[in-house]
Amino acid sequence: MGYALLFPGQGAQFVGMAKDLYDGYPSAREVFDEADRALGFSLTSITFDGPEEKLKLTAYTQPAILAASVAVFDVLRKDIGVDFAPAFVAGHSLGEYSALVASGTLSLADGVRLVHARGKLMQEAVPEGEGAMAAVLGLDDSSVEEICRSCDGDMVCEAANFNSPGQVVISGHDEAIKKAVELLKAKGAKRAVSLNVSAPFHCRLMAPVADQLLEEMDRCSWSDSRWPLVANVSASSASTVKDIRDGLYRQTYSPVRWVESVRFMVESGVSSFLELGPGNVLAGLAKKCSKGVKTLSVGSSADLERAVDFLKEDQ
Repeated sequence: MGYALLFPGQGAQFVGMAKDLYDGYPSAREVFDEADRALGFSLTSITFDGPEEKLKLTAYTQPAILAASVAVFDVLRKDIGVDFAPAFVAGHSLGEYSALVASGTLSLADGVRLVHARGKLMQEAVPEGEGAMAAVLGLDDSSVEEICRSCDGDMVCEAANFNSPGQVVISGHDEAIKKAVELLKAKGAKRAVSLNVSAPFHCRLMAPVADQLLEEMDRCSWSDSRWPLVANVSASSASTVKDIRDGLYRQTYSPVRWVESVRFMVESGVSSFLELGPGNVLAGLAKKCSKGVKTLSVGSSADLERAVDFLKEDQ
């Protein structure tokens, strides 16, 4: 049985993430130094010193999480000597870009520049206060989608993330999302709560971002993936540049099909998931999506030895 590498998305960030790796391992320092050079500003100081309000801005959050995630990957690969051979790589939304840097499809420099631009475009796509997202717990997907359709029309209200069975995030115009939240509670949702986000991601309000992102993609050098990527938009494997780029384009305004992605990997022989980067959200979701899988989250130097042992068990 094989393993997959998972890379976290927006929301996993915290001030000081990966700093112990930066302080202790040359390859982590190389990652952040290269990111700073590529961006033309000190992503390192924003990531390690904050302030939190600045790190939370999407244009900084996205490259910071990518750099922190790739730092973990590179420390394991270069400094610890792990010979990675995953069956698949996958990432949640932004994490898909981290996965592509790890798999050699994008260079680190192109990756941080691309997600920095992606974050800025997403932030600017909808005026502040007009967009919203909400998490819905305890209802099946079809019920959530049905209520979204009833609130969708002149105003946008769509399912944006299918994170685990009974956990769906919805996205769109603030007024439509508020209306949907009330209807979802009446329908029997255990919780339906607004999220503190800077933009309504993964809905058609982001469609203009996708077209602008294509221009940014054209500035990058692309290679076929070393390992198959399980794309958010299709919940299936993609390895060629054409398929990967098409998936990234559509991912901008389409839902993240995370439950299906995890189950696709499990059905393809994956029994273990190693999450690389800040937080442990994806490891938790994997267990909810498929009972019995093994998971480990690696985000700091304290986790490195466990990662080596975890991978040995899978060989």
